[in-house]
Amino acid sequence: MANRDKELEEEIYDKVVDLTEYAKRQRWWNGLFGKNSGPVAEKYSVATQLAIGGVSGWCAGYLFSKVGKLAASSVGGGLLLLQIANNSGYIQVDWKRVEKDVNKAKKQLKKGTDQARPELNTFVEKSTAFVKKNIVVTSGFAGGFLLGMVS
Repeated sequence: MANRDKELEEEIYDKVVDLTEYAKRQRWWNGLFGKNSGPVAEKYSVATQLAIGGVSGWCAGYLFSKVGKLAASSVGGGLLLLQIANNSGYIQVDWKRVEKDVNKAKKQLKKGTDQARPELNTFVEKSTAFVKKNIVVTSGFAGGFLLGMVS
């Protein structure tokens, strides 16, 4: 009985491996992900890659949600305290100067955006290449990240 179960398990494993190899040979797969799914795909099974991506994604999502809540609370509390201090008369805000500084910053940002485009395009291209090479790990990471955000 145990021998039969083991043979059935090996047969299922062979079919799954054949299915992944079949998908990799398809035109749409090569067009979307490239001919090789990356170095990680050669070392670990799909389940291991999903587990690694999922766990690391969950950790990142959990930390992101906690740090994000802390940062939002800090910024909101600081603005609230500044508004209370302004209304109580402890501080005086020169709104004309604030508006002038904001407009100056806007002009500097508009000038700086034209210079940063090639670097941003290079980063996007590198990120896309990484995702295509490690599609299983990044899929697990994305799912884990979303789960970490809600937990």
